Amino acid sequence: ELEEGTAEEDDNLQSMLVGTVMRKIKSRSWKKQRYFKLQDDCMTIWYKSKKAGNTHSTFSVSDVEAIREGHQSEVLLSIADEFPADRCFTLVFRGRRGNLDLVAESAEEAQSWISGMRKLIENLENMGEREKLDQWIGDWFKKADKNNDGRMNFKEVRDLLKMMNVDMNEHHAHRLFTMADKSQSGTLEDDEFILFYKMLTQREDVLRVFQEYSVDGQTLSQSDLEDFLREEQLEEADFQQHAKQLIERYEPSDTAKLLNAMTFDGFLMYLGSAEGSIFNPQKRGVFQDMSQPLCHYFISSSHNTYLMEDQLRGQSSVEGYIRALTRGCRCVEVDCWDGANGEPIVYHGHTFTSKILFKDVVSAVGTYAFKVSDYPVILSIENHCSVEQQRVMAQHLNHILGDKLLKSTLDGKVPIGLPSPEDLKGKILLKAKKIGGLEESLNEIAEDSLNGEISDEDEVAELDEDNLHRESKSKQRLSKELSDCVVYCKSVRFSSFKHSRVHSKFYEVVSFTESKARKHLRETGAEFVHHNTQQLTRVYPSGFRTDSSNFNPQEMWNVGCQIVALNFQTAGEGMDLNDGLFSQNGRCGYVLKPGFLRDAEKRFDPEGPQKQDGYQPVILNIQVISGQQLPKVNIKEDSIVDPLVRVEIHGVPMDQAKQETRYIDNNGFNPVWYDTLHFTIHTPELAVVRFVVEDYDKTSKNDFVGQYTLPLSCMQQGYRHIHLLSKDGTSIPPSSLFVHIRITRLE
Repeated sequence: ELEEGTAEEDDNLQSMLVGTVMRKIKSRSWKKQRYFKLQDDCMTIWYKSKKAGNTHSTFSVSDVEAIREGHQSEVLLSIADEFPADRCFTLVFRGRRGNLDLVAESAEEAQSWISGMRKLIENLENMGEREKLDQWIGDWFKKADKNNDGRMNFKEVRDLLKMMNVDMNEHHAHRLFTMADKSQSGTLEDDEFILFYKMLTQREDVLRVFQEYSVDGQTLSQSDLEDFLREEQLEEADFQQHAKQLIERYEPSDTAKLLNAMTFDGFLMYLGSAEGSIFNPQKRGVFQDMSQPLCHYFISSSHNTYLMEDQLRGQSSVEGYIRALTRGCRCVEVDCWDGANGEPIVYHGHTFTSKILFKDVVSAVGTYAFKVSDYPVILSIENHCSVEQQRVMAQHLNHILGDKLLKSTLDGKVPIGLPSPEDLKGKILLKAKKIGGLEESLNEIAEDSLNGEISDEDEVAELDEDNLHRESKSKQRLSKELSDCVVYCKSVRFSSFKHSRVHSKFYEVVSFTESKARKHLRETGAEFVHHNTQQLTRVYPSGFRTDSSNFNPQEMWNVGCQIVALNFQTAGEGMDLNDGLFSQNGRCGYVLKPGFLRDAEKRFDPEGPQKQDGYQPVILNIQVISGQQLPKVNIKEDSIVDPLVRVEIHGVPMDQAKQETRYIDNNGFNPVWYDTLHFTIHTPELAVVRFVVEDYDKTSKNDFVGQYTLPLSCMQQGYRHIHLLSKDGTSIPPSSLFVHIRITRLE
């Protein structure tokens, strides 16, 4: 096996296999010793407390997203005086699982775990689909081999099928068991188990397609494969070239390769790969024009970024900023208040959420802003500070961010429009109130008085939906130092679209609560679209959403709102759509809006898409064929899912639609539907498609099993796999759906 090789050469892995005592830290007062050990599979970390009986915890290397060295989490920063940085490190998990903060006994031991973990993660990332599957099978084998003798009797196999979500009749299971038991020992050893698994997962659905295109029923010749790519997959590229590449890349049999042919195994590998997936690989990297004005892009944006959970008593945390930025978010919110010792703090005002220092937030943003995307980050400041502490804020911004902070227009001249993401690469922009306009500050006729006075915008009280806080409209004093940090994003109050048309400047940004935005888009959609061709608009969740739930961002995107701020910390439909829209274009956090949302002359109205010139509706046909290894949702041992698939179209109001397949009784392992769903889509450029798998329940709400969301424009046609994601957007291999997609113009 490949892993044994790596472990032998590597001293770090050797010492991890032996195990180490480290301190697990939860707070200044909670520091407990735990024994950590890498299991022999080089995939699982096992740990237990020194005294407890036999209870232990494990996590998989594949759950770890990153390793941070030194004092790089709030918890470790709080004990920095006690343990030196070279003994400390943090494991950051995917999804919403909390960090693990550790202190090793020595710097060498810490280094050995840091390097070892990084090596293991790298190995995992380089693993092919086939190896991942074998790994997955191996993990199940270990779980089911109750008495650890390296073999499985029929009873163990039967229990395993339950764990794997398979409800198979005893007779059929026994027949497969006997066929796989080549040594006729009454038990399955390693290879026999893999054979058993392969028979179990025989893909009849894919075999059908294979046989339809294979002339001899055994292999696909290169020309058979070309026919398949042309007729089914509707690929534009050079078929000959592509068919050759696919055989080269995915065919496991060398004999078949020599004959320039593909066996069924190779065909299955291709359909399970990234190229066989529903997402078009050409839209994966940055492929859009990045040199248009900022207001021509949708920008991935977060609301109350400092919160980790709900808004009344949740933890505030610098971690919120790190997580959002490493998910490609490009606009984060900072809610600033006066703190002790002249240091401004960040928290959700007037609530019991914990408080963090403004300067720590700025440091985290400086460190993580450009780890996953080079394009600009906007700091949206909600400022409740006194003039004195605003000066401190300005000092921190200048001191900590240095050249990354954009302090003046790009060429020092008075601009006529917003710069582009390309122009602003590597820059952090402040969105906040400003004394006077950009023109004055450039011509240096700024008032002599050090501080200006401006009236407050509606953000001071997010609950002002019903004008609950009249008193908040008082004048607020601004420090010139902080005002000078604002260049292209000056926060202003909104009066009306008519007023904006005449008076507003391209660098002014209006913020609406979701309900105000909804009112405008329903009453004057075309006006809203026009406004957004000229300048940036931010929309944020209503103050009543104290549970940090999200609204549906789609209707805001339909009128071209760029900064649609969501609670990144809350899983669900809103974040699925956001992740889906921004999964294209290199996940860089900027997506170019369709032409009709950028052109001021077009007068696009989402309520009447058929009036659009160049109106070209399409029909989307999705045949949902089958599902593979869907995860168990119910912890109850006996329950097996009854899966159904719902396809949702999110887009302009006429396009909003949902349809579902029937549900299949008791089969999460390899359910087969062959159900076809039809949708007519009037504005395909804005449509986002969400696939949701649920466990049908006739008495109560269906349970969520998995989902996958992508823009219609990124969808590949033909036979495709959809690799499902969990509730919080992380992958759950090898769970997938197999579908056939056709998109045709409606003539």
